Amino acid sequence: MAANGTPHPLDVHILPQPNYIDAVRWIPPLSPFHRLIAAAAFDSDTTTSTFQIHSLTVTQPNSPPTLTLQYSHPTPSRISSLKVCHHNKPLVAASTAVGSLHFLVTDPVRGRVESELSLPEGELHAGPISCVDLAESGSECVTVGEDGKVNLVCVDGGSERLSYRRVFDGNGLVGYTAAKWASPTEFATGGLGFGLQWWDLRKPGGPASQFKANWTRATTSGIVHSIDIHPSRKHTCVAGGSSGTVFAWDLRWQQQPIILSGVETGEVSAYSPCESEVWEVQYDNYMHSKNIGNMSSSRILPVMICSEDGILAVVEQGEEPIELLAEPCAINSFDIDRQNPSVRCHMQSGVGIHSHFVEAVVSCSDMNSIIFWDPINVFFLSMSLSLCTMRG
Repeated sequence: MAANGTPHPLDVHILPQPNYIDAVRWIPPLSPFHRLIAAAAFDSDTTTSTFQIHSLTVTQPNSPPTLTLQYSHPTPSRISSLKVCHHNKPLVAASTAVGSLHFLVTDPVRGRVESELSLPEGELHAGPISCVDLAESGSECVTVGEDGKVNLVCVDGGSERLSYRRVFDGNGLVGYTAAKWASPTEFATGGLGFGLQWWDLRKPGGPASQFKANWTRATTSGIVHSIDIHPSRKHTCVAGGSSGTVFAWDLRWQQQPIILSGVETGEVSAYSPCESEVWEVQYDNYMHSKNIGNMSSSRILPVMICSEDGILAVVEQGEEPIELLAEPCAINSFDIDRQNPSVRCHMQSGVGIHSHFVEAVVSCSDMNSIIFWDPINVFFLSMSLSLCTMRG
């Protein structure tokens, strides 16, 4: 199988998994030959949810990897958001559909959870927690919900208790569905109407800046599902949401969005790889841009996306999208391994995938699989696990 627009064909191998995988995240590795993956699993037969740690082992360069369940930890309900901090000892933050929040300190040697701190349902939000994000230091976590609340949770490694403060309460008049840290004191949120908000903890009382999607009436009813901010360009947010829409918001030109995919002026853009919900976006730091040699600071870097209609692709400003994978089910999430610049992973109901330059993990909805790939290998994990090997 060849990815549309990529120079290498892909071989796909499927390894079945027993549960749906709602989200996947890489856990920082101690060895390039022994990788750990955090997964949010859901058993539809028993309606039980678990946080899982899987061990991914590649014994031969051209042979399928083995995925072994190392640890399983029950959660009160289905996991709504899963994030991993790569600072010091790996810390996992998992929020649930009933509104509880769990912090899990993992042991990267044994592949187990060493300790857990949690806040019960109803403590932070009136209903589900839509999204959480851990600061780079791992000491703070931002949570947002459709109830309009924005919270900052302090994670003190030396304490057995969690503390939090409410940054903002919209009293149900607004709702937030995505969040992403930009710096130790700044983060972005997104929600209904393709709106984005920029928060500065040094300026309390509300967002320091807001972007309202008024470039076309046809898209203002959309929802932002995911936000990413490049570590070297914190002034630019990229967001993915309804109708295959992916756009960037540059704080220097706050009311002028940069459309990368989706609906523009009421019509579907020629550069749209999908037409359904975009569930996750991440800057593809290792994808080679055609214009990388003369790329200015105002040009948007390549972005990897996954969608409800089963598309995993890379979109770039002014370029045709590169379709990496097309599946018959939704791709829920993916993750790019920042510590291994040759692999990516994504999820379709449990899929992990990585591109030909970065390692990633992905999840798919109805396949129950996880996908991964690197310059040599690509894998994915759902209710089945798929391995894609790039030949070339």
